[in-house]
This record gives sequence, structure tokens and C-alpha cells, in this order.
Amino acid sequence: MAIETFEKFDSRYTSTGVDPAQERHYAVLGTDDEFAARLAVQGDSPVVVDLYFDGTVLVWRQSIDMEPVGEEQWHGVVRYSTVRPTNESTFSFDTGGGTAHVTQSLSTIATHTNPTQWLIAPDFNGAIGATADGVEGADIVVPLYQFSETHYLPATFVTPAYKATLFFLTGKVNSAAFKGFSAGEVLFLGASGALRGGGDWEISYRFAASPNVTGLAVGPITGISKEGWDYLWVRYLDAEDAAAKALVKVPAAAYVERVYARADLNDLGI
Repeated sequence: MAIETFEKFDSRYTSTGVDPAQERHYAVLGTDDEFAARLAVQGDSPVVVDLYFDGTVLVWRQSIDMEPVGEEQWHGVVRYSTVRPTNESTFSFDTGGGTAHVTQSLSTIATHTNPTQWLIAPDFNGAIGATADGVEGADIVVPLYQFSETHYLPATFVTPAYKATLFFLTGKVNSAAFKGFSAGEVLFLGASGALRGGGDWEISYRFAASPNVTGLAVGPITGISKEGWDYLWVRYLDAEDAAAKALVKVPAAAYVERVYARADLNDLGI
């Protein structure tokens, strides 16, 4: 006889308030094996329950209790609460963007001159805020994807060696593909954790992602590639714009600098 599982008619005892919880009751037929009955209830009961069907209160499966009630018959009770069980995780993200100070524009759209000073506007090759002393630049919003993950891990996983790994990986950029991002795009901002009453750990991991780019151009300098967390800066020199009869700042060299060490963030084990 195949094992059959039914949720009972009088199931779903729900309590609300400060500590919401729910119980669900199941009948299992067709086995004298408690473990097999428990697996059947585990397979038919949800891991998480949306109490109000609107995503505001979620309760998680905490335990399954089995009681024999007859030959090849079992009564199973599944208990839910807001405490997230070990090996569960949550995720959040923010695409608000970061800021960067840039000295070069993507292109110069228009120029306007005072005819009493210049008949032709000097060509600064896209330098922003060029003065006699240098290039002032501007602060802009750049793509920056920040995300965090909270994991509930058994105490056997969070060893002193693992805590040291968290420490040494903080401030590192991924040297290999990580969570769908290419090498060079993810910066590990660090982790914070606490031991919960049940003996497992709640650890939150924070990351920021910036895209790798290729084919960049700085004025006449082309073919620049930069990984997401490398730093690009430009050296300017004075040059004469013969048409405008003016001394201008022009990009002479572009440098891509590595400012964050690389490491394999997959060593986080999440």
C-alpha cells in the first residue's frame, strides 16, 4: 500500500500578535515506519506560510511531531513560527547607485563662446571644468548594486577558522565568478553575526557590485578596459589649440589602478 498523506479538516490552528505561530495537522496512512511517515508529512507541508496572504507575516516550519494512532496510521503535527530555521536564508538589494568623480565626459554636446574673447571655443577633448591650473571634474551617479544575504548556519559550520575567513575576505574583490557576477565585479563589504538561542548562527553578508567595462575612451585615448573595482585616472598636459589660439588641458595618458586585492569569495560558502 502506498503512503497517503492528508491535511486534517480541523487543521491550521493560528495565533497572531507579538509572536505569530501556526500548527497544521496531518493524517498519514500506509506505513508502520515513523521515519517514512515523517518524510511524507515533510514533503506535503510547506516550508513557509504566509499567514495573511499579503507577505506581511511569514512563519517558518520549525518541527514535525509524529504520533501513532492505529495500524499504519499516524497523526503528524507541523509547527510554524517567525524564527527562521537553520539553513534558511534571506536576501535584499539596492540599485540606488554610487557616486564617482569624473574628469572626462562621454562627449561634448555643445559649446558657446563669448565672441569678444574667443571666436572658436577651445577643444578640451572632453575634459570637464578645465582651468589654467588643472581639471576640476564633476561628481556623477554610477551603476552600483548593493545586496545583502542573511544565512542561518549550524554552529558546526561557524568555526574559528570560518570567522577568520570572513575577516580576511572583507575588502576583497572576487577573483572568480561569484553569484552571477564576473571576476572583478563584486566587493565583499563584510559580515556580522550572532549566536541564536537555538544554538545556530545568524550571519548577514554585505556586498557591492560594479560592472566591468571595455572600450572606454578618454579624449583621443581609446581601447581602455577596466574591471569594476579598479580605478581609472587621467593625466593632463598643456597643449595649444591653434584654431582657438588658446592653451588647453588635454588628456595625455590614462591609468587603470588596482586598489582592492583579489580573493575567491566562494570561500564564504554561501
